[in-house]
Amino acid sequence: MRLQHVTRAWLSLGSNLEPEAHLRAALTELRTRFGDIVVSPIYRFRAIGFAGPDFLNLAVGIDADLDPIALNDWLHALEDRHGRRRDVPRFSSRTLDIDIVLYGDLVMAGPQHLELPRPELKHAFVLKPLAEIAPDVVHPVLHKTLAQLWRAHPEHDAPMERVLL
Repeated sequence: MRLQHVTRAWLSLGSNLEPEAHLRAALTELRTRFGDIVVSPIYRFRAIGFAGPDFLNLAVGIDADLDPIALNDWLHALEDRHGRRRDVPRFSSRTLDIDIVLYGDLVMAGPQHLELPRPELKHAFVLKPLAEIAPDVVHPVLHKTLAQLWRAHPEHDAPMERVLL
């Protein structure tokens, strides 16, 4: 459902199957639908939970005029347009994975497995890019900024490869 106002939503994007093409296309579609967006640097991360090609991950900030459920549906449709398969194990390679990590300061659980803030925010592949573009955003449950969370993260000092699209 369209909202009368907009809410800043922070997204995590990742791909490990033709990642450059799928991420480029996703950014184009996000810009077309939501206008100006904030885009983080892109980083290479190892697959978590399965043996597969490395992922390219980034974060994006959008001004969402959709409620979180409608936005999640729109993002799933975007994933589907890029060949996202949902009939495979949860931890597997994918053409495109886009999650709402934060939606304003909303805290919610469900429906459709939508949990805000997104639990994956604890992983470097989500937190590092997001902290770069939204360092002063406060986690609505932990009450710490994303910069503070990243500085305290165990992988904070690990070398990370930046990738250009």
